Amino acid sequence: MEEEVRKISSLKEGEDNVNVRVRVIKTMEPKVIETRKGPRTISEAIVGDETGRIKLTLWGKHAGSLKEGQAVEVSGAWTTSYRGEVQLNVGYRGEVKEVEETEVPQEEEIPEETPKAQGSYRSGYSGYKKRSFRSYGSRRSY
Repeated sequence: MEEEVRKISSLKEGEDNVNVRVRVIKTMEPKVIETRKGPRTISEAIVGDETGRIKLTLWGKHAGSLKEGQAVEVSGAWTTSYRGEVQLNVGYRGEVKEVEETEVPQEEEIPEETPKAQGSYRSGYSGYKKRSFRSYGSRRSY
């Protein structure tokens, strides 16, 4: 069963298992960043379809794998938001594969629009409730 391929303009922050067919507009060099789980290699790219463009962060094995002008299908991705814009991410569970040139528009046919975040989702928290330790009382042991 083929997964639904989404359009960039329909993406909202906080989604999981997203699939898109896009043209790579711009790529950046891989870099190592520090995360809570230790150092991770990432690279970023701007990709788009006939409805708009979005920043794609490629984690781990996918970092540095894209070339400008490439037509690709990204599957198993997830969305976050940063500074009011939705961003796409693909990591170890996701896949990036080349597709036919005719399946995505040429760069000059891709509009400048980017999906905007709704503001209710905060990247990194993804719905977890912050725990208040005050509810445990103020027992002190001396």
